[in-house]
Amino acid sequence: MTPAELERICVAAAQAGARVLRELFDKPREIALKGRIDLVTDADRAAEERILGLLRERAPGAAVLAEESGESGRGELRFIVDPLDGTTNYAHGLPLFACTVAAEVAGELVAGCTVDPMRAETFRGHRGGGAFVGARRLSVSNATSLDEAVVCTGFPYGHRNHLPEMVAAFGRFTELARGTRRLGSAALDLAYVAAGRLDVFWEQGLKPWDIAAGIVMVREAGGLATRFDGSPLAIPDGEILACTPSLRDAAREVLREARSRH
Repeated sequence: MTPAELERICVAAAQAGARVLRELFDKPREIALKGRIDLVTDADRAAEERILGLLRERAPGAAVLAEESGESGRGELRFIVDPLDGTTNYAHGLPLFACTVAAEVAGELVAGCTVDPMRAETFRGHRGGGAFVGARRLSVSNATSLDEAVVCTGFPYGHRNHLPEMVAAFGRFTELARGTRRLGSAALDLAYVAAGRLDVFWEQGLKPWDIAAGIVMVREAGGLATRFDGSPLAIPDGEILACTPSLRDAAREVLREARSRH
């Protein structure tokens, strides 16, 4: 399949999952704990089931890595699925969450889609084809300094030993930037960087399904997605800095200082 064809499958799958999330949002929730503060709801499972069913129809035999059901299948083509990114927001009735699906071929991310069910926004892209929300082509912001920038991060459920470093970086960015945010959905954060709504996003301890689709879109929108020090991403590692190119050096310096102190 071509990257464009894989993008269409990702869009169909993410939209199918997003419809489930929207349908269940106002209904009573069944909530369970996967860790001390790591939640899973009946909506996560229902959306994932819908997504996996569609992927089996559209791409039979493809491998899948999904947050709730884990890894299945083998082969060069693999879909990476997060049925509900922002589960804590969802469980508490905060309308800021997403359904996200990406495709990789031979280990290279080639297509992805992130859907915001509450705003009916579909962010999508594929390698060499650009990134879009609806029909509008995305481009990262033209901010040239941190005092023009809105920056965003998250604090993962695990990796609590990294909290001093992450809090230090958050504090320093708050001093230097126009604004700092913590929205609760890495998939949406990356889509917003691609759309120019956020200028910098950084986080540690993320899972492949949190960031796979967003990496495709940020790069296709002209942005950078690397590790904190600028080295290539390894998505199982979970460390990411995504930003507009003109803010690369300033953002890396903030993260370097925070890491060196902690």
